[in-house]
Amino acid sequence: MDLMPGPDERVSPEQLEAWRAFDRAHSHVARQLEADLTELHRLPLAWYEVLARLAEAEGHRLRMSQLADKVMLSPSGLTRLVDRMISEGLVRRVPAEKDGRGFYAALADEGQRRLDEAAETHERGVRDYMVERFTGDELAQLTSYLRRIIE
Repeated sequence: MDLMPGPDERVSPEQLEAWRAFDRAHSHVARQLEADLTELHRLPLAWYEVLARLAEAEGHRLRMSQLADKVMLSPSGLTRLVDRMISEGLVRRVPAEKDGRGFYAALADEGQRRLDEAAETHERGVRDYMVERFTGDELAQLTSYLRRIIE
């Protein structure tokens, strides 16, 4: 099975299957995590990801554009999501000190509490639905492959 394309070749059936397997695997794990987080914590996966990225950030806040990049949403999609999270008391909008036009999304105390409650469920899901499907060496190789795509 030759998976390496020539410069002017179309995507082969084998290459397309690799893409589809990657896409299905991501969707499968994300759906399972979404179901667990929603059922047990009333916290959609996208909300969990926003809270987690804010918790990891210096000062527990990020510019909206930075946060959109980290959670892979469009700026308008993130704005709508953050607006809903603000109404739930999970996130605050903070004006940027140096730029009166910009805003930060900041982790609220309630957001930290909900993140703490859901973290074990998320980690268990990541472990059960993905990590444990691979040996340590396979996981290291997979990580290497995926980083190659990102870079």
